[in-house]
Amino acid sequence: MLLPIKPICRAKRVRKDGTAPIFFLYCFSATNRTLLNTGIYIPPQYWHPKQLRVSPQLPAEYGSPVKLNDELLRIKRLVEDLVAEATRKQITDKGSFVKKAFTPTLDLSVLDERISAVAKQEAAKKEAKQDIYYQFDDYINTKERKVSKATLTVYGNVKAHLQAFEKYRQEKIFFASFDFNFYHDFIDYLTFEHVHMRRQEVLTGLKLNTIGKAIKHLRGFIKDRVKRKIITPIDLTDFKIPEEECDAIYLSHQEIIAIYQTDLSAHPHLIEYRDLFVLGCLTGLRFSDFSTLKPEDLQIDMLYKKQEKSDHWVIIPLREEAKHIFTCQFRERIPALTNPEFNRHIKTIGKLAGLNRSIKFSYKKGNKSIEVIKPKYDWITSHTARRSFCTNEFLAGTPVELIMKISGHKRTKDFYKYIRISPEEAANKIKELWIKRDGMRLVQTDTTIVLNKDINQ
Repeated sequence: MLLPIKPICRAKRVRKDGTAPIFFLYCFSATNRTLLNTGIYIPPQYWHPKQLRVSPQLPAEYGSPVKLNDELLRIKRLVEDLVAEATRKQITDKGSFVKKAFTPTLDLSVLDERISAVAKQEAAKKEAKQDIYYQFDDYINTKERKVSKATLTVYGNVKAHLQAFEKYRQEKIFFASFDFNFYHDFIDYLTFEHVHMRRQEVLTGLKLNTIGKAIKHLRGFIKDRVKRKIITPIDLTDFKIPEEECDAIYLSHQEIIAIYQTDLSAHPHLIEYRDLFVLGCLTGLRFSDFSTLKPEDLQIDMLYKKQEKSDHWVIIPLREEAKHIFTCQFRERIPALTNPEFNRHIKTIGKLAGLNRSIKFSYKKGNKSIEVIKPKYDWITSHTARRSFCTNEFLAGTPVELIMKISGHKRTKDFYKYIRISPEEAANKIKELWIKRDGMRLVQTDTTIVLNKDINQ
């Protein structure tokens, strides 16, 4: 059985002068062991591993064997005193405590002072680990190699929302704060009081779906900390994720053609933005994917792309226009773009393409419905490209399962959120299908009654 505290010579750590360090090994448990450096170095062949002492034959240039053995006894008593003090103070992790408090020259007369200093450091460290934002940073670090940069940004936004809420109500947030009252106060703050950052004009309040995304990721963070046993379980039953159907546009094939054929000779810097947006409309890729395409992604008129968000491979057949854009414009280099910059330029391109029809959308803010009217080009974003692809293929009759293979959607529920057609467009589409099917006629099989569009003639 191993002694709880014993000196050892680390023969495998021989230095250039042929000496090796002597440590004290403190075995707190079978799996918890701590090495304490005594600062004593001797050639390993002059150490007695059974007697646990320096050999009397130690050459004089390495020190006096008697004095070195006396020093080891003194250090052992010091370690024993530290262990005894840790036991008296009911410190759980004795190994870590002794490691931090120990120094070979520690004066026993100031032992209490040293122990108090270490205890305060441990208490401060433990308190820091219970800090919401310390844990949020750790959570983000664990996700860096598992999620996209965009998702990491969302995590950072949730943390910023919590910090802003804490400042707003002037009350520190702890893990114990996450209860029913916190949830409703946080929702109210995000809805009516939160001030948008990095905006030229002061805007307050977030949209319902943005709030829902914040609650979703806050729940994920809390569940992760519980699973890692960092915090005690928290009841999140009341932390519902608010959402509403999102108003958003799509561009028809005719509108995509209008954008592609827009004369940009007076604005040559917009050409690559226009072509990249059209490429997105014809492939259904997200901005994070079509803005990072590489030459090797094109193989036999097919794009092979691993989606950044879902980590899922998709294979996309290319239309002639898409192939032309990729091979002629972007085969060698996709421009380095930021999403805000891209969105700003494609709005300008939409305006030049004549997409000026007024579009009215509404969203909920508390119990009020807020209406916003803007020209269609002002509603265009990078995600309009992906939404346009899905909607146009759906209207063209492409089976949903095939569209999802290209778009990368795993659930039909998520896919149908991308289908953006107006009630008028839906009615016209049904009418087209009826005409193709039976010419808008209802014919009874026994021919006794015939109803058709000429019934009154």
